[in-house]
Amino acid sequence: MPVGTVVYDVDTEETLGDLTHAGERIMVARGGGGGLGNQHFKSSTNRSPRRATTGYPGEKRELRLELKLIADVGLLGLPNAGKSTLISVVSAARPRVADYPFTTLHPNLGVVYVGEHKSFVMADIPGLIEGAAEGAGLGIRFLKHLQRTRLLLHLVDIAPPDPEADPVRDVRAIAGELKKFSPELAGRERWLVLNKLDLMPPAEGERRCKEIVRRLRWKGPVFRMSGVTRAGTRELCQAVMRRLDEIAAEPAAEPVEE
Repeated sequence: MPVGTVVYDVDTEETLGDLTHAGERIMVARGGGGGLGNQHFKSSTNRSPRRATTGYPGEKRELRLELKLIADVGLLGLPNAGKSTLISVVSAARPRVADYPFTTLHPNLGVVYVGEHKSFVMADIPGLIEGAAEGAGLGIRFLKHLQRTRLLLHLVDIAPPDPEADPVRDVRAIAGELKKFSPELAGRERWLVLNKLDLMPPAEGERRCKEIVRRLRWKGPVFRMSGVTRAGTRELCQAVMRRLDEIAAEPAAEPVEE
């Protein structure tokens, strides 16, 4: 099975194992005990006994296998926010990129190299829309692939083609869908990435970015970029690599005693 597979018992919903390393093994059901053959009952007076015992039955389980991709960084955003463009320009991943919603229909992984012997894995999933937790759109089916990530990049289109669109409202809506899916994932460190600066004059783009940050009251890191021209992508990737190194150096949280 591929690395990242989680094994569940269908009847009890118990997690039997999580394969996070190549070559890892788990026992999902114990085999039965073997019976005794006629050789066991052989004696000096009975060289060919016609006696044997049956064995003991083993465990029987119905399993459900679920693949969760293993990535360091996950991309969030509305459909057509530029997630696939970003992963295609910073890595060797080649997802379908087009100017219409839901171009991405399945998760994509890309390895981003930042200098010599420095790299991280980025995951791109289909875009989320409001109501995703209730089944709207495609992205909610793939949010599980972000559960192993250490950092989330929330991409925002600062120049949406729909004049009625509000990037601030959309950011809040996606944050709400994230919380409905998993409070733990919603609490993951998330950076704001304002994309498509190439679609506006520099002064107007800067004004729009400041307005979005102000209305959101965003306190975390904010990056401005254009996936098409690659402006700002290098700085973003370098900052991500530094943060991942910091997270890796942090001491592991001690289990809470009940």
